[in-house]
Amino acid sequence: MTLRRVRDNEYVEEHGGDYEDFEPGMVIRHWPGRTITETDNTWLTLLTMNQHPLHFDRAYGEGAEYGRVLVNSGITLCLVGGMTVQALSARAVANLGWDKVRLKEPVFVGDTLYATSRILGKRRSRSRPGQGIITVETTGAKSTGETVIVFERSFMVRCREAG
Repeated sequence: MTLRRVRDNEYVEEHGGDYEDFEPGMVIRHWPGRTITETDNTWLTLLTMNQHPLHFDRAYGEGAEYGRVLVNSGITLCLVGGMTVQALSARAVANLGWDKVRLKEPVFVGDTLYATSRILGKRRSRSRPGQGIITVETTGAKSTGETVIVFERSFMVRCREAG
């Protein structure tokens, strides 16, 4: 979080950043984390029309490979990605996409996830003067330290210095 002074003893809370705020190699530890509940997993799985019983049928999950219900990997991507918004893209012009999404370990109800992002690169937009593209690699890990997901994401932000 950044505070920008607007007048004597008055500040505005800012989130995200402009092009100039990001440098390749920067590492950001996002906070807070999130504990995944059974309700999160069931509702979001069914909301997205994923009908695989491994994500919401306890009896089925007990007979499957992990012996319990598995959190839908789409939820893992959304939650870990969402954890990054406040610090990275809260002021983005556009989210441009995800790349190289890799699922490393299973996630279960009750797991608490945290996210860390590393700035991979930045460049000025060729088609939109005054805007730039930031590319990050985000890692989601359980509170126990196990990495569960790694992905790259690119988003467009404004430049303070138009050029």
